[in-house]
Amino acid sequence: MMSRMPTLNRREMLALGLRAGLAATAASALGTAVASAAPAPTFVTGSFASAARGGAVTNWVIARPPDQTAPLRPVILLHGKDSSAEMVMSMGVERFLADAVRAGLPPFAMAAVDGGNGYWHRRASGDDPGAMVLDEFLPLLATQGLDTSRVAFLGWSMGGYGAMLLGSRLGAGRTAAITAVSPALWTSPGAAAPGAFDGAADYEANSVWGLAALNGIPLRIDCGFDDPFYSATEQFIAQLSTPPAGGFSPGGHNAAFWSSQLTSEMTWAAPLLAT
Repeated sequence: MMSRMPTLNRREMLALGLRAGLAATAASALGTAVASAAPAPTFVTGSFASAARGGAVTNWVIARPPDQTAPLRPVILLHGKDSSAEMVMSMGVERFLADAVRAGLPPFAMAAVDGGNGYWHRRASGDDPGAMVLDEFLPLLATQGLDTSRVAFLGWSMGGYGAMLLGSRLGAGRTAAITAVSPALWTSPGAAAPGAFDGAADYEANSVWGLAALNGIPLRIDCGFDDPFYSATEQFIAQLSTPPAGGFSPGGHNAAFWSSQLTSEMTWAAPLLAT
């Protein structure tokens, strides 16, 4: 999902982007600078044998802001191809949560889970990472003290497509917001990357194009001008009945662009998740 930067690794790049953006947000909203020190946040990891994924051991991570005792609603983080829950969470998410709440955002949790490279839907092999998220991971989060009556989805690349697919399948009653970042979108089965779908029928069965359920859920799409998915994303946005939040800005399909967007994405999503 994320290519290594020339001088900063993935964790350093995203952490710097998040902390800089949130410091600016706090200074504007509160009239004071965010202090450099933050209380130690809550960070929990675990794993389970996923029936939906053929018994595969599936790792998960939950991050919470510090000093929060009430049940929090989670943002479900969906990773991109060749990534994992650990990689997503290794990029400063716990510090981001601490800074976000101190900057005035309603408190929320962030939860990530391993989904493999199956593009978050059932594959011919029987692996079904989409069902794992909806039927296994969400109930697991409830046992961890989170409020899953309403959730938000945030995904990058393969996970951006997955966020729209799974958020729409969970439905407007429980999906408070969807953020798709640099979503992996193709305009036809033949244009799809090898391995993204099992064929034309699989593409059509799991397409997010023309998906009516997306019209009833707050949607944000962010994509860089230099992203290889720019053209398809532009066409996808054009066919939506309601223009999404977000938009296009300078950047590519990489951690530098993704880190630059996350503060504004969570500033948009957190109030929706809280209502």
